[in-house]
Amino acid sequence: MDNKKQYLFDNPKNIQRVLYLLYACCALVVVLDFVIHRHVAHSWENLPIFYPLYGFVGCVILVLVASWMRTFMIRPEDYYGPVEQPDDSKIERVDVSNGHTEEANNNNIGDRNVDA
Repeated sequence: MDNKKQYLFDNPKNIQRVLYLLYACCALVVVLDFVIHRHVAHSWENLPIFYPLYGFVGCVILVLVASWMRTFMIRPEDYYGPVEQPDDSKIERVDVSNGHTEEANNNNIGDRNVDA
């Protein structure tokens, strides 16, 4: 028996339903653009589906500008310094043959060992 908990988006059918809902909302906004009277300040706002196009073009430009900015803002992997290897002297070793625990050297300066 599989006891793993199922979340909402684990089922691909639920993902499809959300996408269909998103498509329906987008279509509704486009249809309402022809029905609802707007009080506009500029003449180009009277163009059909101006606001959906304006939002789409704005998002595309935002992604393109972010991709361009990444070329000079990206930092190398070791920007904050080299990655330190774990210190094996601080690891607790368990001898499984007799069940006893051998404590490693946990008394280094700066350690936060509250059991020492």
